[in-house]
Amino acid sequence: MASSNEVIGRNNKAEFLLEIFSEEIPARMQAKAANDLKSIFTNALTKGGVKFKEADCYVTARRLVLHIQGLDSKTPDIKKERRGPRADAPEKAIEGFLRGAGVTRDQVEIREEKKGAFLHVVIEQEGISTKKALEDIFKSNLGIFPWPKSMRWGDNSIRWVRPLHSVLAIFDGQKLNLSFLGTEDNLVIPDGNQTRGHRFLAPEAFEVSSFADYKAKLAAAFVILDPAERKDLIHRSAKKLAQEAGLNLLEDEGLLDEVVGLAEYPVVLMGEFDAAFLDVPQEALTSAMKKHQKYFSLVDGQGKLANKFIFVSNMKTNDQGAKIIDGNERVLRARLADTKFFWDQDLKVTLEGRLPALDDIVFHAKLGTVGERVKRLVELSGYIAEQIGADVEQAKRAALLCKADLVSGMVGEFADLQGLMGKYYAEKQGEPAAVANGIAEHYSPKGPSDICPSDPVSVAVALAEKLDSLVGFFGLDEKPTGSKDPFALRRAALGVVRLIIENKLRFRLREALENTFWILAYGYTLAAAEKYEDEHPDTSPRRTIRALREKAIDRIADFPKIQMIQLFVTLSDFFDDRFRIHMKGQGVRHDLITATSGLKWNYDVPDDQEAEGEDDLVRLLARVDALQNFLSTDEGGNLLAGYKRAANILKKETEISGEPTAGTLAEEKNLFERLSKVSAAADKAIADEKFEEAMVHLATLRPAIDAFFDKVTVNSDDKAERLNRLRLLARIRDTMNRVADFSKIEG
Repeated sequence: MASSNEVIGRNNKAEFLLEIFSEEIPARMQAKAANDLKSIFTNALTKGGVKFKEADCYVTARRLVLHIQGLDSKTPDIKKERRGPRADAPEKAIEGFLRGAGVTRDQVEIREEKKGAFLHVVIEQEGISTKKALEDIFKSNLGIFPWPKSMRWGDNSIRWVRPLHSVLAIFDGQKLNLSFLGTEDNLVIPDGNQTRGHRFLAPEAFEVSSFADYKAKLAAAFVILDPAERKDLIHRSAKKLAQEAGLNLLEDEGLLDEVVGLAEYPVVLMGEFDAAFLDVPQEALTSAMKKHQKYFSLVDGQGKLANKFIFVSNMKTNDQGAKIIDGNERVLRARLADTKFFWDQDLKVTLEGRLPALDDIVFHAKLGTVGERVKRLVELSGYIAEQIGADVEQAKRAALLCKADLVSGMVGEFADLQGLMGKYYAEKQGEPAAVANGIAEHYSPKGPSDICPSDPVSVAVALAEKLDSLVGFFGLDEKPTGSKDPFALRRAALGVVRLIIENKLRFRLREALENTFWILAYGYTLAAAEKYEDEHPDTSPRRTIRALREKAIDRIADFPKIQMIQLFVTLSDFFDDRFRIHMKGQGVRHDLITATSGLKWNYDVPDDQEAEGEDDLVRLLARVDALQNFLSTDEGGNLLAGYKRAANILKKETEISGEPTAGTLAEEKNLFERLSKVSAAADKAIADEKFEEAMVHLATLRPAIDAFFDKVTVNSDDKAERLNRLRLLARIRDTMNRVADFSKIEG
């Protein structure tokens, strides 16, 4: 019997070339469009059983190009066997089967099976030409191509990112029939084997016969098809021009990727602007050049901005671009004049003078305005500064001013400069360097590759900014879900982890989150509450809270949406996850973090006791490092094996509580004595946070444990002797677990 999908015949190999030619495609959409076009065709061909060798897609400002090589000339012939109803089934059921299979009664075979006689049919389906398949794929997908934004033009129903001019489609040297574009939509879009080159340098149409012919003729018509080739050309030319001027190119990968999509025949040129504009902060100038004009900035050997710029033209001229350079210089002069105007105007108002305007900006409907948030950040930054040894007043001052530049003209024009412009304004008005840097760095680190602040004032304000967001949005149950994280809370938590670890801060994270909660919910810190209680010893706790609420900075309505304890447990899980991800990036095994407890907090304790669980990241990291180093040695690996052997024996034992005695055999006595000494020494080392030393003490147990397992029979016939030996094993387990939970370690 033939298989259900038997491929018949042998096909020749061919290539397919498709070019969709239009008005300029926005640079930000080009790469995705190329990937989408490739996926549409390759997925459809694969689904239809058409084999091909490889597929490549190219994109320029005016054309999307697909090239598929090694295509079968037709889809494979197939045989499909279908089993129908029983032979004695009702007539209507049999007719329905025949109609669905597209066969007649004389094509049906009746076969005897265990459950009776059933109808069977073999359907032979002849493959269609790949040319027809390609035409169908194009026609069914052109109108639903997944552009982020698309448009209609003229009197037609086709949507595309910009008006279409023509479609070139060739399969195995033959033109494809796509004339439906003219007949069905009353819009004639030429299709066939013709295209055009550069808009100005080679606008005449020409015919092509293959991809090699197409690419060569495009190159002759001043079009570089491959984006990678254009990118390399632009980058090399820009660096060369910069070096010839004795300067360095300010590298910007994002800008480079964008300008690659703006020119089909990139010509790299250098211009100059008035040196007087250099009085404006250079980040403002580079932002203006990049955002508005797509220009590259140049710097000297010290990284100081030069009054020259590099840009990419889509035109080759006989005067070596002199007129183009002059035009771009005039346009940039106007842009930089606007930037200087913003700078000069902003300096007329102090940062503190801008604070009232923050009360008109809503941070979140349930978390108040930006002005109210600033007041929280002041309180929280002061508390954190005390904990990490930073200047409290400077931290509060930086927090007070950190959002003021949001209402400046410069940040209104260039949002990416927020924080940084605040630093420049602070310096101009004579604020201390630590305050100015704290304003600039309070958003940092913005990602895993961003530099982490190290100045204590900057660290205090940066931590406050992130903790306020985390507690606020988690309190409103706005935590990240799946891939969605609209408030960038994952980034904020990772920033907190990095700030603590990279600055080696002895910082109680749980206590900081609790203080953040009280500031958010009632406008006062725990320290303020304790101080009030000391000053009013006869006041009940309930009246204390009521009095503090009346003095509060602000009472956030409807906060928190979830219960306080649930909030902290949820946050501990979230931070634990971010900590593990960060440590995984550092090459640390996840099981070692689990073995040292991670950042899980347990609030299921009596009211007069503090929640259990580690919240000192530096101490946790030291424990993880010590464990990792210990297990990389022979002693560590062998001791882990001994631990697992003891733990496996104890798994099924329940009645072994109590302390062991020295026992009867020498090996028992030796292990008992070693455990007593090692347990005390390890406890002292852990208390002193000398985790490496604690591991060294554990390593001395190995000979005694090996001798015990070699010479002592745990399952003795004497019940008292057996119980004592089980208690010794439990003592091994408990002693080692004081350093880390070795049962969580894999391998």
